Amino acid sequence: MKDKYDFDDLRRIVSVLRSEQGCPWDREQTHETLKPCMVEEAYEVCEAIDIFKETKNSTNLCEELGDVLLQVVMHSQISSEQNDFSLDEVIDGVSKKMIHRHPHVFEEEALAPLDSAALNKQWEELKTKEKGQSSLQEELESIPRSFPANIRALKVKKKAAKYGIEQDDLEGAFERMEESLKMLKKAVNMGKNEGLEETFGRVMFDVVNISRFLQLNAENSLTNYTNKFINKLIDVEHLAMANGAHLCDMPIDELNALWEEKK
Repeated sequence: MKDKYDFDDLRRIVSVLRSEQGCPWDREQTHETLKPCMVEEAYEVCEAIDIFKETKNSTNLCEELGDVLLQVVMHSQISSEQNDFSLDEVIDGVSKKMIHRHPHVFEEEALAPLDSAALNKQWEELKTKEKGQSSLQEELESIPRSFPANIRALKVKKKAAKYGIEQDDLEGAFERMEESLKMLKKAVNMGKNEGLEETFGRVMFDVVNISRFLQLNAENSLTNYTNKFINKLIDVEHLAMANGAHLCDMPIDELNALWEEKK
């Protein structure tokens, strides 16, 4: 075993694993079977970023990024074996993309400095041109259905705004959400199950729209609040245990008192 491995070593390792002399499990893998692995590794990187933010320890983040890189190399190796595309083509493609989408950096006659909003607009315009998209339908259909719902909804809202369909401001977004909440409450009070899921979805869609105006990431916001809620529940449980009680056996007023204590 070497003291230190580089990118070329990783390519050779994956190639050997996929060979007849390699590992049966690795040889059996396809693009389809590796899909769950890619999703899981991406989420583990996100978790590692949160850990790094809290602890400033980058060891876990370094490891998880390596796992994502392994997935990229594996998919590229499979495609290379099928005479489809190689890892070199993946690298070449993304390099050209980065250069093309950053004319303000790489062009000889660089443009005047742009702010973040102008850069995002330029990025989207260049991306649309690259993909040959000339209609709202084409742009909407290019958004992967496999995205988490909040992320997909936000991208749809942004596309609609780009074509002038979403003209409201933050106040208008709040009004639309309040209208949707009234519709949901009315449906629930009437015991109306038909269309209830759609009405609830409309409320969620309007909440995501508000995140667009606030420039917040709805997915991150919900994740962070869920984590906060979990921590508070654990604290409340510890308080109950310290008093010799179990949450499931406590009256609601005592539970509420513990909850208020940890506010």
